[in-house]
Amino acid sequence: MKCIVGYTGGIKKNPNYQHIMDSTEAYLVEFDPSVISYDKLINVWAGNVNPYYPSVGQYRSAVWYCNEKQLSAIQQKLEKLSKGGEKEVYVGVEPVTAFYKAEEYHQNYLEKQTRARVPRF
Repeated sequence: MKCIVGYTGGIKKNPNYQHIMDSTEAYLVEFDPSVISYDKLINVWAGNVNPYYPSVGQYRSAVWYCNEKQLSAIQQKLEKLSKGGEKEVYVGVEPVTAFYKAEEYHQNYLEKQTRARVPRF
């Protein structure tokens, strides 16, 4: 599995962190479905976001799908998260659009920050 940080969801080409324009910060996840299922990835995603908090702009919560099967899996997960409509879920669901890789310092950002704070003897 491979994860790349970048920008997507906008119509302006070549966004970057300083000029994000109408895009959203996102992860591109490349995976082998014979190793991990899309449903499992959606479950991992759902366990790491707060879908109940409205968000906008470059930090909005959204999921992009490649095909109808992925769309169905996302919709089913969001229905469960909404507890049958009892709770409001603020997650955009959109077809995949152009993805632009973010600057290198954004890739593996947390890992880089952790390494920078480890004392060197």
